[in-house]
Amino acid sequence: MTDVLYQSNRVAQIPPYVFAELNTKKEQLVRSGIDVIDLGIGDPDLPTPRHIVEKLIEEMRNPANMKYPNFIGCAEFRQAVAGFYKRQYDVDLDPDTEVLMLIGSKEGIAHLIPALIDPGDVVLIPDPSYPVYRVATAIAGGRAYGMPLTEANRFEPRFDSIPSDTAERARLMFLNYPGNPTSATVDPDFFGRAVSYARKHEIPIAHDSAYNMVTFDGYQAPSILQAEGAKEIAVEFGSLSKTYNMTGWRIGYVVGNRHILKALATIKNNTDTGQFTPIQKAAAFALNGDQRSIAEHNRIYRERMNVVLDGLASIGVKAQLPRGSFFIWAPVPTGYTSAEFVSRVLEQTGVILTPGSAFGPEGDGYVRLSVSVPNERLEDAMSRIKQKLQLDGGVQ
Repeated sequence: MTDVLYQSNRVAQIPPYVFAELNTKKEQLVRSGIDVIDLGIGDPDLPTPRHIVEKLIEEMRNPANMKYPNFIGCAEFRQAVAGFYKRQYDVDLDPDTEVLMLIGSKEGIAHLIPALIDPGDVVLIPDPSYPVYRVATAIAGGRAYGMPLTEANRFEPRFDSIPSDTAERARLMFLNYPGNPTSATVDPDFFGRAVSYARKHEIPIAHDSAYNMVTFDGYQAPSILQAEGAKEIAVEFGSLSKTYNMTGWRIGYVVGNRHILKALATIKNNTDTGQFTPIQKAAAFALNGDQRSIAEHNRIYRERMNVVLDGLASIGVKAQLPRGSFFIWAPVPTGYTSAEFVSRVLEQTGVILTPGSAFGPEGDGYVRLSVSVPNERLEDAMSRIKQKLQLDGGVQ
């Protein structure tokens, strides 16, 4: 009997999710007895601060919190997000119309696209970038236009290079700073230029700000909503995943233009029922409570980056110390594609890296390394790369 493939043409066109593939490969290697060190996926190893966990337990003991949650998020959470924006950015938000709760920012980003575009519409997407932007566009029947991010231009898109006919057909633009995978950061004037361009062409902007609080050496990541006129055209996605090490909790938010949020809420109201109320209330407590863990965790990430940079330098790879995110975006040695270098490292050292090409064509020639593993494992990984990795022709 022949197996029948039950899937739509839309699903058939979606490439395998790179991190799912890496996880499968990792499990195979572990079963074969190899001690694998995974520097591919950015999932923090540091614990969620205890006071947030205790707040979750407290809220779970309240029977009233076991009911269906509010579709747009409980008032306590939305008010906490608005309070955070006022303290951090001096941006005023209406908790009732300019804040929307998400089941993690990834979910919100994926749902935003069908909320704003129709089949055939163009979505402007950074290249390289978080794969969900491009895949969700394909699922919605949209057409992705890659905005090249190059080191020569500080990994910022050049808006003046976007063809005028493409701009006219564009119905959404994604931005992401601190960047994944590039770890690039921007100053407030960049968002001013982005908003000006978007208003001129009437293109809504979705800024993915998942790493906004993971910053170093005095740098503070700005919000796009600080730019003049931003609320007329932009929304910003945020997450508690990286700030408070709450990846598995699946809690995030989107803020900004109320009309865009209303469109997104329409999609969400018909596809999900919101996040578990105790998680929302614990997240509100996190935003309003003791913030000292953020600086401590950033200090740890900063120290780990030095370990990675030293390890890469030992094989002749020079990478820049970033101002934000917990990723290092490093060029591969001369003569290798991203995929070839990643395969060589994995085969010879048991260390998993993410090929830059997984994030878009412009990412080829780079690899992404995450410092979200314990210190001793990170030091072991760099030691293996230094001592075991053999590159054909050396490094130029």
